[in-house]
Amino acid sequence: MMAYRLAQGISIKSTSQGAFLVSLRPLRTVTLNGPLLKLMQSMTAEAVMPRSDAEKAILEKLHTGGFVERVQADLEMLPGLPTVSIIIPVKDRAEDLSQCLLSLHRLNYPDDKLQIIVVDDGSTDETPEVARTLGALVFSSGKTGGGPALARNRGAAEATGDILAFIDSDCTAASDWLNDLLPAFSDERMAAVGGWVDGMHHESALDRYEAVMSSLNLGRRDMVAGSGADTFYLPSCNLLIRQSAFAAAGGFRTELHVGEDVDLTWRLRDKGWKISYLPRGVVFHAHRSRLWPFMKRRFDYGTSEGLLQQLHPQRGKKMPIPWLLASVLFAAVSAIISMNFLFLVLATVLLLADGLILRQKLARQGLSLGLGTLIAARVRACGSLAYYLGYHLLRYYLVVLLVISILYPPISIVLLLMLLGVSMVDHQVRRAQLSLPQFCLYYFLEQLSYGSGVFWGCWKIKSFTSYRLDFSKAKLSA
Repeated sequence: MMAYRLAQGISIKSTSQGAFLVSLRPLRTVTLNGPLLKLMQSMTAEAVMPRSDAEKAILEKLHTGGFVERVQADLEMLPGLPTVSIIIPVKDRAEDLSQCLLSLHRLNYPDDKLQIIVVDDGSTDETPEVARTLGALVFSSGKTGGGPALARNRGAAEATGDILAFIDSDCTAASDWLNDLLPAFSDERMAAVGGWVDGMHHESALDRYEAVMSSLNLGRRDMVAGSGADTFYLPSCNLLIRQSAFAAAGGFRTELHVGEDVDLTWRLRDKGWKISYLPRGVVFHAHRSRLWPFMKRRFDYGTSEGLLQQLHPQRGKKMPIPWLLASVLFAAVSAIISMNFLFLVLATVLLLADGLILRQKLARQGLSLGLGTLIAARVRACGSLAYYLGYHLLRYYLVVLLVISILYPPISIVLLLMLLGVSMVDHQVRRAQLSLPQFCLYYFLEQLSYGSGVFWGCWKIKSFTSYRLDFSKAKLSA
């Protein structure tokens, strides 16, 4: 059973009309009834264990909203140490595979609970011999270049472990890889757990960019999701799955050579299972450290979006828009394009109106916050909206924006500010160990490559539904 505590920056405010959990960054509130207030107060001093399924469900919902955080579990929370089958798909990577297997021999986990399986996908070098020499069970995928999905399924068919642990041949595992991730399976509905993917090398600026910006790295906040229409997934280079859940889902789709991990973890969720990401359980990945392979890989990732949208039409991109804040942002952009600073006056008036509306909304709920606090919160919310809109435009429409900038130069100023603003946020949040100009350059090339891949993949299947945005749940948010 997981333990929970109040998240950093969350306060409890009591008034004559009730009690609330309050987050200022971003500004959000939750109304507390009597029992929930007592539970939250007990969590200010120490982590607590939920006493019922209903209490656990509430704490999980508060965790999703960022109000409480989970306390890292340990292996003692499991009824017994599970057996683990580690599966490695490989083709012509003898040297990389050697480093991978050597790292697995250093795992802090009982040898009698481990099974290491290497699935060779038609290697022409000494890869199979290296695997056997280092004690792995070696099987053939049955094809040459059949792809990692086929190879992983072949390995799973030979696995005897309760848990299937997938790692790629160009990765190495930290000694506590399994110990950090396995406790999440104390939840009987947890089907899959993914962990932190770090860069194996940090010598070049591109190495350091990939270490924090690779799509294999899901960030510093733990996440969990069950059924739902969002796009949260787990990458397969650092992925633990219950053998029973993997079998029930039918394994990886072998026809997918990109995005097969996205598809599998979505199908697990569709079947009612939960998946979780934890920013620990580290695997080190040898990212592409040369510019063209880096761009080509991002292009390849992009090509999967259209097909994944066809396979999972219920999962789309959701962009909740607080329309008054969007009007503030539109007025500010208009001021930049037209150089008419009356638009800035309009933006200021709209922002003040938004703060006053929010103040009245909170007052009706019995919570009073100063207007200055609320305006500062709405400025931050406007910045967040600018980031998410900017990120989406750069990710999917960069080529179009570049063309428009040539035809109408004032747009180029907005595009440059958008690139700099979004890049600066990610540079800081991801704690990238390279200069901002270098980061911006790689960021630009990544979005250009990925967006081109999305368009190409959609063009091939003659469907552009992956570009569709869902605004249906847009509302004013505190």
